[in-house]
Amino acid sequence: MDHARTHPMLIAAGVAVLLFSLLGAAALTGMLPAAVTRQGEPAAVAPKTAVAQSGTAAPARPAPQRSIFAAPCPSCGVIAAIQEVSVKGKTSGLGAIAGGVAGGVLGHQIGRGDTRAVMTLGGATGGAFAGDAIEGQMKKHSAWRITVRLEDGSVRTLSHNAPPPFAVGDRVRIVSGSSLERA
Repeated sequence: MDHARTHPMLIAAGVAVLLFSLLGAAALTGMLPAAVTRQGEPAAVAPKTAVAQSGTAAPARPAPQRSIFAAPCPSCGVIAAIQEVSVKGKTSGLGAIAGGVAGGVLGHQIGRGDTRAVMTLGGATGGAFAGDAIEGQMKKHSAWRITVRLEDGSVRTLSHNAPPPFAVGDRVRIVSGSSLERA
């Protein structure tokens, strides 16, 4: 009995496509780091209005001094940094389903017998992961992280979906634990 065998080049190509898909999905989802960052050290961003005509950034304004007779304000502080970040959108699962089906169909085209089953399963898994990552990237949006140094020396970081009307060095008050107003 002569059994047809899958050519080793087809197996190697299938494995390469699977690894490439997994690597791409890991890069899209942020599981594969693109740069070295330090947690807990937000970068101060100069406001767009602080750039002078010559193209150099103006220094941040110092925080106004409180008078001796002012009542203590536990939720007041000075903005230490404003940083725009990209936030991955929430996925619905449709991208994973579509990617899994497409990957399974493509994997089924490679190999025969047991090899075909392995490639179908691997293609479906890689496709589902890649489809979910692509859906998350399509729904991503910007958010602004505002770091406030409170009067007691502690630091709070708040997140806003719109650019804040404040600049680094502005005196603010945290209201309801999540929003800011000028102090």
